[in-house]
Amino acid sequence: MYDIAVLPGDGIGKEVVDEGLKVLDVVASIHGFKYKTEDFPHGSDHYLKTGELMPDSVLESFEDFNAIYLGAIGDPRVEVGLVERAVIGGVRWKMDLYINLRPIKLYAEHLCPIKGVTPEMLDILVIRENTEDAYLGIGGFLKQGTENEVAIQDMVYTRKGVERCIRYAFEACKKRNKANRLTLVDKANAIRAQDIYTRVFEEVGKEYPGIDRDHAYIDAACMWMIKNPDWFDTIVTTNIFGDIITDLGAMCQGGMGIAAAGNIHPEKVSMFEPIHGSAPKYRGKNVANPIAAIMAVWMMLDFLGEPEAAQTVENAVSGLLSSKRIPSLDAKSGLSTNQIGDMVVEEIRSNANS
Repeated sequence: MYDIAVLPGDGIGKEVVDEGLKVLDVVASIHGFKYKTEDFPHGSDHYLKTGELMPDSVLESFEDFNAIYLGAIGDPRVEVGLVERAVIGGVRWKMDLYINLRPIKLYAEHLCPIKGVTPEMLDILVIRENTEDAYLGIGGFLKQGTENEVAIQDMVYTRKGVERCIRYAFEACKKRNKANRLTLVDKANAIRAQDIYTRVFEEVGKEYPGIDRDHAYIDAACMWMIKNPDWFDTIVTTNIFGDIITDLGAMCQGGMGIAAAGNIHPEKVSMFEPIHGSAPKYRGKNVANPIAAIMAVWMMLDFLGEPEAAQTVENAVSGLLSSKRIPSLDAKSGLSTNQIGDMVVEEIRSNANS
């Protein structure tokens, strides 16, 4: 029995999460595992109604779950970043979810905006450090609002944080067993503190003689992802650069409407989410594409130790996209949120019976 905490969040969050849970339900019935969910209201609506963000007691209760399923966070009625830091940041830091896992995989050539890129050319796993860097919020403002204002935000890297991230990346690359090439992406030539990544990458790499080590600065990596995406197999990078390069990768695979992420602690409860925003303008209109939320279920199942069930979800999505039955990954596909969820469920059932 898997216990899953559900945080639908803001905007289209509940709509896409409902479709993800619909898919989870049919997969569980086919593959014979059981689960139960518990909803948590914490998001912008809850904050505006109660003044409560994310209590420590709720964060502590997440320790008793096997996974957390998040919809989306963000609302223009609330100070920018306030709820995001409390909910997403709170879970990441409180649960020490030190890996942000982002697969960048093209399922249908017509979805990629880059001419000539085929599914065989784009299958990258990005491992982004998830608990350090500028995101810690160490810094502040001096003489704010004046012509002499100074704004400071520190990047923080620890040996422990860097090493565990890099070691996870080597293991992930080894497990993928594709090109067996791990690329470190940083900017150590200009941000000298990131030399800690360079050194630890080389030291840990000696323990993995079967993995080729490669290196690219973030600006060059962005260029090469567009020009020659097939060069990359597995990427490990810092928190801030991982945030950038994975959104670029999402567009290469067809858009934010398919991109999902895992916030991982290999030995503890972890959180899975679509990485698109809350899109409040689409809230309640039943037009948001739920594929990214469904792909978050794919990642969650793999983490929970249900690889066959995970593959079932991926195969269904891949089939619907490659056949153009789902023609696009945005809110203009001509299909409703519910329709797309139903199509994935039907594809799963059809594949199971074939």
